[in-house]
Amino acid sequence: MKNDGAAFYAKQGSSRADFCTLLHPPYTAWNISYVAIGTALAPTVNWLVLTILLGSFFCGTGIAAHALDELSGHPLKTGFSDKSLKLMAAFSLFVAFILFAFASLLTTPWLLLFYGAGVFLVLADNLEWCHGLIHTDLGFALSWGAFPVIVGYWSQTGYFSLAALGAASAATLLSLVQRSLSTQARFVRRKTFGGSALFHTADNHDIQWDRQKLLSTWEKPLRLLSWSVILLAISLLVTK
Repeated sequence: MKNDGAAFYAKQGSSRADFCTLLHPPYTAWNISYVAIGTALAPTVNWLVLTILLGSFFCGTGIAAHALDELSGHPLKTGFSDKSLKLMAAFSLFVAFILFAFASLLTTPWLLLFYGAGVFLVLADNLEWCHGLIHTDLGFALSWGAFPVIVGYWSQTGYFSLAALGAASAATLLSLVQRSLSTQARFVRRKTFGGSALFHTADNHDIQWDRQKLLSTWEKPLRLLSWSVILLAISLLVTK
């Protein structure tokens, strides 16, 4: 029996499909939306800086981080070789550096410190540095949730605020929810090839949930949450 694919957005059949799968489109869009949310909280918005940072995070987390994740055991079952994944990650981090460097020319050289922190988080998480300290649920939530909010806000203002810290805390909690839901869905999709759940109700009936029903309990909220964060980011930006 075949499983249902490595993820609900996974595609197969070509290099383009593999690359789309590698990007984890809902999660990448979710992640860079936090940059936009942090930016939108600033009193004024430099739209060029925001655009550059969105491109940088897309390269760093959307491509590099996911390429390194795929390098460890190929969980998405893409056709990319280990060498291709390493080159993809290295080139994406280089492009992210160029973009951050350009943004620093428009703001302050101190912005490059956030690039260094971001690279460390990408490598520490996916290569499990520091005895896997970052490769945890909380490490993920802080790296993929709080960090982009803080970078987005600081890039526009050069300082922190209670509003930014509050939004970063909310992004951390949302990322913990994302991690909790996706962990269960990944287990069913990638580690099992069958199964169901049987529930005995209070009115003495048996209800059985098949594999797809179980997956929907985790993946439908993930879809809704990803769109919610994206739409929230857009709504906040259009008010500027």
